[in-house]
Amino acid sequence: MKVILFGATGMVGQGVLRECLRDDGVKGVLAVGRSSTGRTHPKLRELVRKDLFDFGAAGADLQGYDACFFCLGVSSAGMSEADYTRLTFDLTVGWAQALARINPAMTFVYVSGVGIGGKAMWAQVKRRTEDALRAMHGEVSKTRWTRIAYAVFRPLWPLVRMIAPGAMITTEELGRAMIHAARQGAPKRVLENRDLRALGAR
Repeated sequence: MKVILFGATGMVGQGVLRECLRDDGVKGVLAVGRSSTGRTHPKLRELVRKDLFDFGAAGADLQGYDACFFCLGVSSAGMSEADYTRLTFDLTVGWAQALARINPAMTFVYVSGVGIGGKAMWAQVKRRTEDALRAMHGEVSKTRWTRIAYAVFRPLWPLVRMIAPGAMITTEELGRAMIHAARQGAPKRVLENRDLRALGAR
């Protein structure tokens, strides 16, 4: 399996990239982003694009891949709905459509967020993004991390996982789950943390 990975320099994307490089079944990874990952590996290629909204300029580089793991994301804090929609809905759906044209059989795995469907602006934009992807593709995975929450709550993980085992997932578990979903499918299209942990353990 060959994988395209967006957001490999972010916290989630770094974990997914690490698992892809460790997995013998993943033969190649193309990391697409605005900056280099800073990593070298025989399986890793990079496509650095300053303008990620130029969806049609790299068609030849994107051919022949089996799955896309879309881990790009921004916080909505301090952003207008229009700006957040552009960086969430427009960017994600734009690449999903471009990749579907190049690789019609590709599996597209999208890292979304817990609480989608609520009244908050970010939740509504994420829901529209998920709905658009479901209309085009198969598996859609759900989880959301922030660096601050990770730093604050990491010491409490053992306790939280004992009390509420479905509430937390590591980037390693997420990466393994995404690889499994792309390679063998998943029991449903939208996966919560508990589902992802189970999938990643297989």
